[in-house]
Amino acid sequence: MMPHTPVAPFPVLPSGRPALVAMIHLGALPGTPYAAASTPEEAFALPQRLIEQAAREAALYRDAGVDAIILENMHDRPYLRRQVGPEITAVMTLAAAAARTAAPGLPIGVQILAGANREALAVALACGLDFIRAESLVFAHLADEGWMDAEAGDLLRYRRAIGADRVAVWTDVRKKHASHALTADLSLADWAREATFAGASALILTGASTGHAADPAAIDEVRAASTLPVVIGSGLNPENAAAYRSADAWIVGSSLKRGGIWNESPDPARVEAMVQAAHWVASV
Repeated sequence: MMPHTPVAPFPVLPSGRPALVAMIHLGALPGTPYAAASTPEEAFALPQRLIEQAAREAALYRDAGVDAIILENMHDRPYLRRQVGPEITAVMTLAAAAARTAAPGLPIGVQILAGANREALAVALACGLDFIRAESLVFAHLADEGWMDAEAGDLLRYRRAIGADRVAVWTDVRKKHASHALTADLSLADWAREATFAGASALILTGASTGHAADPAAIDEVRAASTLPVVIGSGLNPENAAAYRSADAWIVGSSLKRGGIWNESPDPARVEAMVQAAHWVASV
């Protein structure tokens, strides 16, 4: 009998080039400060509008030829720390199910800010998603939401308890929008080794904040310490794509939006340009 491994597989993605993972930034969810619900009627209709947004953008990305999709509640700022209300989990589940239906052949992931990784796992299980993006899997950091402790032990036990072992956990290395002064003596290689030991499925490298590019040299440093796939998680665009051609996947959000602004809607021309860049780097 083969021993059980808690590491869920990296979704099947193209070989010979980085996979393009397009982000759906759902509009602000019910009860959050920027939710578009100033009247009871608007509040009641809000979940359906978000479901339609998820389906519409998933279909756009599917038709454009992206390789995978990830949903995120980025409009829910300012974020709660670790725990979100049941209304957030419920609407994220409906939106993820709509995206799954609209793009049945694509790997799909979910992230629920900030650090609501258990809720993300529950959404992934309910909707048949492939992965979650989890912050603070190993080591801790000080974010604008407050102190984020590491949670690999609790999270992977929860994954086992609910029967979600097939859901991969992609985790950030030195997450953006955070201070890492207390772990400044740890190299990227240290982070990579620890996340691998803890059972992560992929390692995400980012810049300091949304839209800021990661250090291309970090890819080699992390690869030297871990056999896990390396994902670039911020700052990618067609102009700098070649610098990240050795990564296994790219998570792209802002660059796909109108004007390159994260809180705008997807721009089909920009999506097409990014898809072309993902294919072009294979020949560089």
